Amino acid sequence: MPAAALRVAAITPFTTIDFPGRLSAVVFVQGCPWRCVYCHNDWMQSRAHAPESSWDEVMKLLSRRKGLLDGVVFSGGEPTVDHALPEAMRTVKSMGFEVGLHTGGSYPDRLAACLPLIDWVGLDVKAVPTDPETYDRVTGVPGSCAHFLESYRMIREAGVELECRTTAHPAWLPEDRLLALADWLKDEEVDTFALQIYRQPPGSFLARFDRIGADYPGERALAALKGAVGHFTERRG
Repeated sequence: MPAAALRVAAITPFTTIDFPGRLSAVVFVQGCPWRCVYCHNDWMQSRAHAPESSWDEVMKLLSRRKGLLDGVVFSGGEPTVDHALPEAMRTVKSMGFEVGLHTGGSYPDRLAACLPLIDWVGLDVKAVPTDPETYDRVTGVPGSCAHFLESYRMIREAGVELECRTTAHPAWLPEDRLLALADWLKDEEVDTFALQIYRQPPGSFLARFDRIGADYPGERALAALKGAVGHFTERRG
């Protein structure tokens, strides 16, 4: 499918935080098969929603930013939902940009087609992968954990630079679950992990969850997560 068919929900023309070590633009792709309880971009979930940008706008931006940007991140939504993604990545690579991907791993087969084109992956770990029941409850879709694990193994085998990241709220990831997550990260020898403390999506007037106190996560869980990986980052809104 041609790159021009990519359903572009939005564009961030410049960021220093979405592609570690690179100055980049972010292309948000419309659509996601999951309905995560803490989704930050829930308006991007439906493929039927009219995209607010276009691939033509992406090309105009990148043409102006050659030599100024290092890379382009495809995010969402879930970017692998779109069959035009591989060709979009190929086009970006041909222009001299590195390619980053934010994904939950919901489409392992489609991810496989993209991996040879990807320089870095930010992989969402929605819950503890050794607890598939809770994992699927977080995403709202049965079988999500199995798809995540298949995608995770694929990325590791490909040797692509990887950051695992988890959005956390005590309602879904209390201290014992964070400790279990730390065990999984350590067992898997994950090098880079980011704990992203849940924050209310911008423009949302109804609070989905209780406010998170400064005491979450607790010292024991935080120490376990830090000790499980080579590089740990805690992100708060």
